[in-house]
Amino acid sequence: MNPRLGLLHPYPFERLRALIAGNAPPAGLAPISMSIGEPRHAPPSFILEALTASLSTLDRYPLALGLPELRAAGAGWLERRFGLPAGAVDPQSMVLPVNGTREALFSFVQAVVDPASRPIVAMPNPFYQIYEGAALLAGAEPYYLDTVPGNRFLPDLESVPEAVWRRCQLLFLCSPGNPTGAVMSERYLAAALELAERHNFVIAADECYADIYLDETAPPPGLLRVARDTGRTRYERCVVFHSLSKRSSVPGLRSGIVAGDPAILRRYLLYRTYQGCAVGTHTQLASVRAWQDDEHARANRALYQRKFDTVLPILEPVLDVSRPDAAFYLWPAVGGDDELFAKQLHAACNVLVLPGTYLARDNAGGNPGRGRVRISLVAGFEECIEAAHRVREFAGRR
Repeated sequence: MNPRLGLLHPYPFERLRALIAGNAPPAGLAPISMSIGEPRHAPPSFILEALTASLSTLDRYPLALGLPELRAAGAGWLERRFGLPAGAVDPQSMVLPVNGTREALFSFVQAVVDPASRPIVAMPNPFYQIYEGAALLAGAEPYYLDTVPGNRFLPDLESVPEAVWRRCQLLFLCSPGNPTGAVMSERYLAAALELAERHNFVIAADECYADIYLDETAPPPGLLRVARDTGRTRYERCVVFHSLSKRSSVPGLRSGIVAGDPAILRRYLLYRTYQGCAVGTHTQLASVRAWQDDEHARANRALYQRKFDTVLPILEPVLDVSRPDAAFYLWPAVGGDDELFAKQLHAACNVLVLPGTYLARDNAGGNPGRGRVRISLVAGFEECIEAAHRVREFAGRR
């Protein structure tokens, strides 16, 4: 067996299951899970109709390159969403379909990292656990960039030693951030691009929450737009990852796109051809419809905005919590042990949240997730309100 498997940490939800294993929450309270970022909004009917209408394609193998119409739909959405000129994203060379961003983020690292040169993969801390696992299995050393209130929950790129940048082969950025909801500005992304050019590393921008934002007048900027605005019209060293799971509330569809530097994507496509991870044709055809339509994403976003508007006033009197810039998470400080808070909340109220320490690693300044929990506002509207009242009552008693 691959000895690097022994380097992997237990997955956060495995740890959470162990944490609450002995609990017996009140039988009269229905369970409400707010621990995982799995959207529970009803999927748009037109996506389901397109999926079922495409089931006859199950009699053929899909191609890793994907359908031309899906790559065109993905390119068109990128241009609309991020204000790129028409034709700025070439669907033939700059877009690939993937089985959701989780699969893509992991496989991309395996294709990019050269393990022979003591590579570093830099990532925000807390982080989506796939970043770390992919780096370890690719033979790289993770380098954790704490995202804390003092730096507005953004990785402090200026504090990274030159020796680290010299070994860095890949930098993960996540904007809007998970779990903080922080958004990277155009200036921030431009600085990251300058570092990538200076030290010759690749930026993998996880932008799967890009269509979940709380201010309709200020959609989060994207790496491709900033790259183009700074003269990088071929998106050199840039690859972005987008998913329909959050945007269209279809996590079970397992459908996303990667886009960016055609030289990198050409080599990544070679890897994917051998990996055997082509997206099913029926999934691709349903995804075409999803990427072409923006109205359902706007309605989905409005529901999240309504949840924040309603939930925050309930929680603010008892928790140190603030409205994020984007995404669908709250990242409150709970004033003590986050594991104990999550365990006792579940036992008393049958509400499940995720301890912040499970999403981060100990660093020089400690664990940046300590004393916080991630609350996912993914359940139905009424469930979110009920959960917020339960959390308020529990936190108030503490």
